[in-house]
Amino acid sequence: MSDILAVADHRRGDLRDVSYELITAGRELADETGGDLHLAVISGTVDDFADKLNRDGVDAIHTVDHGEEFNHDVYAQAVTQLYDELAPQYVLTPNSVNGLDYAPAIANELDLPVVTDTVDLEADGETLIATREMYGGKVETTTELEGDAVVTIRGAEWPAAEGTGDAAIEAFDADIDEDAIGSTVTGFEEVGGGDVDISEADLLVSVGRGIEEEENLEMIRELADALDATLSSSRPIVDNGWLPKNRQVGQSGKVVTPDVYIAIGISGAVQHVAGMKGSDTIVAINTDPNAPIMDIADYAIVDDLFDVVPELIEEFQ
Repeated sequence: MSDILAVADHRRGDLRDVSYELITAGRELADETGGDLHLAVISGTVDDFADKLNRDGVDAIHTVDHGEEFNHDVYAQAVTQLYDELAPQYVLTPNSVNGLDYAPAIANELDLPVVTDTVDLEADGETLIATREMYGGKVETTTELEGDAVVTIRGAEWPAAEGTGDAAIEAFDADIDEDAIGSTVTGFEEVGGGDVDISEADLLVSVGRGIEEEENLEMIRELADALDATLSSSRPIVDNGWLPKNRQVGQSGKVVTPDVYIAIGISGAVQHVAGMKGSDTIVAINTDPNAPIMDIADYAIVDDLFDVVPELIEEFQ
């Protein structure tokens, strides 16, 4: 029997969706190893976070009340001490900005192998088989790790854990060396078009190169307003300077998991699909019935977007 330690992710007072997906990934792995799933909640409103994360499949939640925001040194020390206390076989973190910040550090401190950006995990005895994607999602590779390991998981690859759990919630008294903390968050400032976070949107209207000209974006904005949706795009729109970087969906942009994703004039290159395939419902509008986006669309409209979009605006205004 081998336990799993998963570390929740939060930012500016809110839990990230990947924290709930982490529970699912950890539970599946714990079932295969015959162990328990331990969840760590570090910094912020830890008691509130613990209550929200007390979902089916979690055996124990450990809170570390130290500071409000993510801090590399606090997380590195707390996770290392939790590992020493709980002796899990695998430590799971999100493949997020935060997770990628401290996961290599704890792996180095604990002298463990680390594998990042995994999309599937399987335990076979003492061997962990981690699946990753390469070349823009065109190829899947597997890495076999023997013994303990640190793993980061890609968001939107596992479903979010549901149900109400009955895990024991315990405060963990981490011995944080204040002298080893090299930085402190003093505030936040929005820069570079940081007006929205498309990864948090429930409804996205996303536009691609099929829009042809920048002035045609106004039509897409009208549709987004009519639907009370958030506007996003594929990479060519950002490369052309028509929308800021924070609106880009895809492997080099943001991973999104909205309830509804409307792809307008987007062909569906693998880099883009990697960032939105976790959407609950995908609607594609494209003149090409063989466009890759059609393969993953729940609803496909094979028609000229310049005919379809005005009709949708009239319907929903």
